[in-house]
Amino acid sequence: MPEIKMYTRRFNFYYRDFRALTNIDMDIEKNKVTALIGPSGCGKSTFLRSLNRMNDIIPGTKVEGTIVLGEQNIYEKNVDVVDLRRRVGMVFQKSNPFPKSIFDNVAYGLRINGERNRSLLAQRVEKSLKDSALWEEVHDRLHHSAMDLSGGQQQRLCIARALAVQPEVILMDEPASALDPIATQKIEELIFDLKKAYTIVIVTHNMQQAARVSDYTGFFYLGELVEFGETDQIFTNPKLKKTEDYVTGRFG
Repeated sequence: MPEIKMYTRRFNFYYRDFRALTNIDMDIEKNKVTALIGPSGCGKSTFLRSLNRMNDIIPGTKVEGTIVLGEQNIYEKNVDVVDLRRRVGMVFQKSNPFPKSIFDNVAYGLRINGERNRSLLAQRVEKSLKDSALWEEVHDRLHHSAMDLSGGQQQRLCIARALAVQPEVILMDEPASALDPIATQKIEELIFDLKKAYTIVIVTHNMQQAARVSDYTGFFYLGELVEFGETDQIFTNPKLKKTEDYVTGRFG
């Protein structure tokens, strides 16, 4: 039986009076990649950011329904949101390294969580950079500025920064959309490797990318989850005509 890492039930999300998501039911399987596809403005990034309550910082938002991580509804009042965001890490569309050294970027989350042991910091930084396929390129310049890295390297650095605090789930919002084809390929290969240890949810506009990297795909349209299933089925034998029209490029 597959192990479900997170699930949502009848999840609704509102920006003030606007209902951005309607009754989303989804099971996110452990150690698999789940891709969210759909045209711009369909709710997929809003849904992604709901999975670690990143939308909480937007005034006037409201949620209904449940999102469960492990056995806990993450929207219960007693949930420690800082700890939730450690458990469910986020990598954004545009790489956002801090204007610090490569080492300090990766160690940042550990330090704000109170870690001061230098040898442990060094071990975790090295492991995170290896896991993000960046160590070989930067191991001899860890104390140089992260801003000197290429765009693709900066994005892998942001992935390393997310990995350093040992999350259970990694959310990726179009992580390769600003990158060239070679850097994109490295990110895709990295995602494939990372699912051995992590559960990954990725938003992508690139249908070929979703087909290449994901095990499951959810098609969003106008705030609804139109169809969800194994990626091969969604792309080769969708159950609904609207899904077929989108994946074959008839609209979107």
